[in-house]
Amino acid sequence: FTAAYSPRPNTEAAEWDNQVADLIKADRLNRLNRLCLEVAGELSQRHVGSVEEVLVEGPNPKDPGQVMGRTQHNKIAFFDGSLDDMRGQLVKVKVNAATASCLYCEVA
Repeated sequence: FTAAYSPRPNTEAAEWDNQVADLIKADRLNRLNRLCLEVAGELSQRHVGSVEEVLVEGPNPKDPGQVMGRTQHNKIAFFDGSLDDMRGQLVKVKVNAATASCLYCEVA
């Protein structure tokens, strides 16, 4: 999680005359967010091809035929399955694809 700096009331720094301009803060935040997304994507790619154990939590909000859960490393994983049968269960899945924020899997 990243956020732009904003002066905090009742602090010395809030009273300084040489505050960083809003455009510079926005540029720095955008560059930081792009770098974080790039690094997260690279880290997620390491899981492709591996078998992971996932705790099924609920449905995939974008695909009712899939369930969503989390790996032991707290990565979100989506795969085909019945929520009625799998909720609360640990399921072994094979990771087929990954983005910075989630893994796309199939039951192993």
